[in-house]
Amino acid sequence: MTEKRASSAPLIGIIMGSQSDWSTMRAAAEILDTLVVAYEARIVSAHRTPDRLYDYARTAHQRGLKVIIAGAGGAAHLPGMTASMTLLPVLGVPVQSKALSGLDSLYSIVQMPKGVPVGTLAIGEAGAANAGLLAAQILATADAGLSKRIADWRAAQTAAVAEAPVNKA
Repeated sequence: MTEKRASSAPLIGIIMGSQSDWSTMRAAAEILDTLVVAYEARIVSAHRTPDRLYDYARTAHQRGLKVIIAGAGGAAHLPGMTASMTLLPVLGVPVQSKALSGLDSLYSIVQMPKGVPVGTLAIGEAGAANAGLLAAQILATADAGLSKRIADWRAAQTAAVAEAPVNKA
């Protein structure tokens, strides 16, 4: 997959169940690139690579990660299983599925049992982008430079909104 190399080791892990999920999860990576936050991206399937999932989740903290963004479609067990094996915050992104348009993924991720939290975002690309932003905001609580970059990014978003519609005639 991909890995963003900033001046430090990755602080955020972006994991997904399959290669096809990258088209959605790329939105999280793009936000992190914009905010200059180091991350790693990996394919870690809860069902097809359970040993990889176990190793990833169990070693994430000691490898320096601070937040994990986990995207999955269908049964979408990846975020919950990851959260069950790490003390790091896990943000779940439901990937849109063909069968139920991502509602199956959303319900699977959001319905975690008491004691195993997963912060669940919206279905699809908007959820992935917001997961990247939320992960950066979590890190920014202890990083003034990142906090400033987020504030500047938000100000640019605000400035890009017109005050009145443009007549197209």
